[in-house]
Amino acid sequence: MASNSSSSIPFLLSVILVLVVGTNAGGISIYWGQNGNEDTLAQTCATGKYAFVNIAFLPTFGNSRNPQINLAGHCDPTTNGCTRFSSEIQSCQSRGIKVMLSIGGAAGSYSLSSTDDARQVATYLWNNFLGGQSSSRPLGAAVLDGIDFDIQGGTTQHWDELARFLSEYSKQGKKVYLTAAPQCPFPDAYMGAALNTGLFDYVWVQFYNNPPCQYSSGNLVNYWNQWTTSIPATNFFLGLPASPNAAGSGFIPAANLTSKVLPTIKGSAKYGGVMLWSKYFDDQTGYSSSIKSSV
Repeated sequence: MASNSSSSIPFLLSVILVLVVGTNAGGISIYWGQNGNEDTLAQTCATGKYAFVNIAFLPTFGNSRNPQINLAGHCDPTTNGCTRFSSEIQSCQSRGIKVMLSIGGAAGSYSLSSTDDARQVATYLWNNFLGGQSSSRPLGAAVLDGIDFDIQGGTTQHWDELARFLSEYSKQGKKVYLTAAPQCPFPDAYMGAALNTGLFDYVWVQFYNNPPCQYSSGNLVNYWNQWTTSIPATNFFLGLPASPNAAGSGFIPAANLTSKVLPTIKGSAKYGGVMLWSKYFDDQTGYSSSIKSSV
């Protein structure tokens, strides 16, 4: 009996270790679409490095604007050239990767003028990118997994209503995932009300281009804790540039991220992983490969 009991201790410890590691394991979310020299969408997903791909961007919409997708040098939407990505989106999804459409961005022309405007934008997104029907779907027949809110301008109003209208479409079958990329200063200047709805599944907070709360300030963990304890989202991701050239500030060397930052924030029950801007810069540095085993 004594022999059997002692021999079981290493096994029990290994089970506990597996459970702990599994609980803290996260994924990598990547933004794709803003540089024609980056890997194709299919190549991006085939690497096996990413759990989420955010197609960036739909930068023009709302307030009577004609919605327009912009995938930089990848395709010309005015000639329906982006519909060819439909099969690539489906290929990504077949690998278990969630593919989102990111709306907004830093250089877009977008805003919501009213509740009705939010409803109309939600209807447009449903019919043209999600489970609805339209004769002019910019990315073809593929049904995306959801909508990513990267709202950095325009207006502070009605984003919560847009989230509610989009969430309602989940009742029609396939769940519509909602994600967001707020700036790390808390609360976010544009999406504060939307994030408080509790409708967002994944929130990748941008801990870059914001010196007061990024790693170099020494305050990153404090802000991380504030975000994860204040906003009712399912999981939070640490948003970072994949290269020193990908942002004005906020890059964390892989060695520092894996040895100093991740071991601390992975203690959060809501830890989801790391978000990177963007695929183009990740191609240049291989940053995701350097951190994947630690995420």
